Amino acid sequence: MSEERKVYCIKLKKELPGLHKPPMPGELGQKIFKNVSKEAFNMFLEHFKLIINEYRLDLTSPETDKDFEKHLKEFFFGEGIKFPEDYVPPKE
Repeated sequence: MSEERKVYCIKLKKELPGLHKPPMPGELGQKIFKNVSKEAFNMFLEHFKLIINEYRLDLTSPETDKDFEKHLKEFFFGEGIKFPEDYVPPKE
């Protein structure tokens, strides 16, 4: 069994197991593959689920693909998580 690939994660600021393959084709997919851990990418996916639900995005729409990329860039290479303006966190 081969050793797991490690990356220095730009989000969590430490060396962690990386993704097995780029999450998407192109330059952005390669940048994420080289700089983002599996753990951080999973954090993003959970965040994007919230965005999908809050905005009731259509997963078959090319516009949703653009939203996905925009949020991905912001999450890893921008200012971080931004919740929708009218988002109210669930009460514990």
